[in-house]
Parts: sequence; structure tokens; C-alpha cells
Amino acid sequence: MRDGREENLVFVEGLRLAEEVLRSDIKVDEIFIKEKFLSAERGAGFLEKFSARQFTIFEVSEKIFDLLSDTKTSQGIILICEKPETGKSRIEKNLQENLQKFPLVILLHQTNNPSNLGAILRTAEAANVAGVILSKNSADVFSPKALRAAMGASFRLPLWANADFEEVLIWAKEKIFISVCADVEAKKSYLEIDWAKPHLLIFGSEAHGLSAEEKKRVDEILIIPMENNVESLNLAVSCGVILYEAKRQINRQT
Repeated sequence: MRDGREENLVFVEGLRLAEEVLRSDIKVDEIFIKEKFLSAERGAGFLEKFSARQFTIFEVSEKIFDLLSDTKTSQGIILICEKPETGKSRIEKNLQENLQKFPLVILLHQTNNPSNLGAILRTAEAANVAGVILSKNSADVFSPKALRAAMGASFRLPLWANADFEEVLIWAKEKIFISVCADVEAKKSYLEIDWAKPHLLIFGSEAHGLSAEEKKRVDEILIIPMENNVESLNLAVSCGVILYEAKRQINRQT
């Protein structure tokens, strides 16, 4: 379950993530709690928040719960939830409703670090981007590590998972989006991009970035200028820097 083998279910562990489920439309099927959880300071009060929802609660021994748990110091609660829909239609619906707020979609191409992936999703939700696309061979957005790093963003952001890179580029052109990626050899700073225009912001894998052939398919290539001979930034940091410059430009025009 927790390794993502159940295609339509999500394994959610811990009080903080469970609270994020409450903030979302995600449906809870079952809850597993460790014995004595209800007698703990936050336990009983927390479950009362779920009173309006229908689910089954299983109280299990500490030994069994630890076998289920994905963490070394569990908080004593696990939720089995229905996986949110991920597909092109979710992105397109949000674009129709919110295009004027932040006309930007992120494409993560073969991003294989779940912690980086989750951090990007959290930043994307905070910036209010229109959606995030994940190409084939990217990390599982609903894996425990990615969920913890995303802090609930995975439940609410419009996501298109397991997408084909070429298909996404064609889709972006149909939507009149400008595709852009970062590269250390680029001449144009991210500060020189007109982010008020709709953009598809592309990031390649942490280890290799985009291939030379893939970069040829992108409309614009930018660089984040760095000093002190620093060669590159963490993927999630780079994404945050660019997103908030884009947001600054858009907010200035509204």
C-alpha cells in the first residue's frame, strides 16, 4: 500500500498530513490508529474533526502498527485515501478558471527525487500556479516521501501525471504557451522573461537536466545568475526563485 502498488489509493501517515487531508476534497476510506491513540492529547480531538465523513477506524496493536508505518517515530495514525484524479483535464479546467491569476504550468521531466518533487509542489501551490505536469519516469507524486515534502499540496494542485514529454510540448503550443527551461549555458536571465505571458516552465532531472535534443524543442532558455563560482542550485530552490519572480511581475500588472 505505502509503496504505491495500489493504483487508486494513497497511504497518508501522521497528524499534519491527516490535517491536510481535511483541507482537501480527498476521500478517506479507512483509518488505522495505534492503541492508546485516542487517549493521547491530540488523538480524540483530532478524530472528531472527521465526524462529518464516513470511514472505518481500525485500532491495532503497537507491533502491528509499526509494521504498517513508514516512519521510525510514528504519530499513531494512518489514513487510506482515494487517489485524486491526475490528468490533462484537471490542468485544463483550472486554466479556464484561473488563467488570469498566474498563467504558468510547470513540467517536471524525469524528476526522480521525491523530496525535491514534493518541495516543488508545495512551492507551486503557495505561488498559485495553474498546475504541475510530471513526465513518465518521474518519482511517484503520492509516495510517502513526496507527500511529506509536499505537505498536502499533492491533494489540491491540478496534476497531470505520467505525461509524454512530446505530447506536453504540443499541448502547450496549442494553448499558446511559451515553453522555457533553465540551463547554465543560457545567456538570458530569468529576470528578462515576460512572465505575464502564459508559460510552460520545464525542469529536467536533478542529475542530467534536459538533453540537448529536448532543449532544442523549447522556445526559450534562461539562466539564474550565480556568484562565487556556484555551478547550480537545488531543483526545488531554482523553481522557487523563478516562480516568485514570475509572480512578482504578474502582481505588478494587476
